[in-house]
Amino acid sequence: MTVLVTGAAGFIGFNVIRHLLKRGDNVIGIDNINDYYDPKLKQDRLNFLTELGGDFEFFKTDFADDIALEDALKNKEFDRIIHLGAQAGVRYSIENPRAYIRANIMGHLNLLELARHRQTKQMVYASSSSVYGSNKVSPFSVDHRVDNPISLYAATKKSDELMSETYAHLYRTPLTGLRFFTVYGPWGRPDMALWMFTENIMNGKPINVFNNGNMRRDFTYIDDIVAGVIACLDNPPKDDENEKAGGSISPHALYNIGNNKPEHLGTMIEIIEQCCGKKAEKNMMPMQAGDVPASFADIDAISKDLGYKPSTSIDVGIPNFVNWYKEYKGL
Repeated sequence: MTVLVTGAAGFIGFNVIRHLLKRGDNVIGIDNINDYYDPKLKQDRLNFLTELGGDFEFFKTDFADDIALEDALKNKEFDRIIHLGAQAGVRYSIENPRAYIRANIMGHLNLLELARHRQTKQMVYASSSSVYGSNKVSPFSVDHRVDNPISLYAATKKSDELMSETYAHLYRTPLTGLRFFTVYGPWGRPDMALWMFTENIMNGKPINVFNNGNMRRDFTYIDDIVAGVIACLDNPPKDDENEKAGGSISPHALYNIGNNKPEHLGTMIEIIEQCCGKKAEKNMMPMQAGDVPASFADIDAISKDLGYKPSTSIDVGIPNFVNWYKEYKGL
């Protein structure tokens, strides 16, 4: 099987490709390696994939540019798509909204068109837990309405889901959207709290703790995320007019993919402190615009349909990240 993976140099994309290569799949990777965060980390991930061996071909291409995308792939054949590339980050969407419309709206449309015309057997795409916005009912279920996003990033991900539903209805293209909940682990993103807290604590710098620490997150370890993505890749929704997770009767499913266990931000900080052997100096801050105080994934649908069962607690996952961070930074 040959799989096209966008966001190949990103945190989740890189780890998904590692799994695909290890199980013997062929992979075509796409990434524009932008500078939203340090491109060196992205290049280091790609170097790691190259050293793994296996059939991996990479194109530095902006999938939001339909002409460049088609040109890169014109002589390439693939069976399935995992579309993980996007402009990430809730907070950055307030500073640079146009980047989100281009990458997350136009880019998603380009991948839908690619899936449609290539008649791929499945396209798994990244949505986000941020679509739940100001939802007050917990845990968040794919059956809940998601009509009140509180960031542009969330609005673009909701738009991706709506476009996907349209393509599944009109063209019967099999599609699965995944609402990711706070993904973390080795090779993670420098713009996320775990990396920033670890870096600042190691360097004796203060950390910014938003909402005065009254935050809970459904931290989901990268290996558990990868297991869910692969399960969806291997099990495309059927075009049988039966209702799928998320409510579609077209071949389009929506799943939460989380740990189903929200943790207090203070617990996360305590574990990092133990791993670093240092106490954190905390700047207590108000809630940031576009952020939410808590996230909690109801994973009944993906567990029932695909047997998904996350197995990594933060007591294991956070030390794994901190140990990787020290090794990566040569500490």
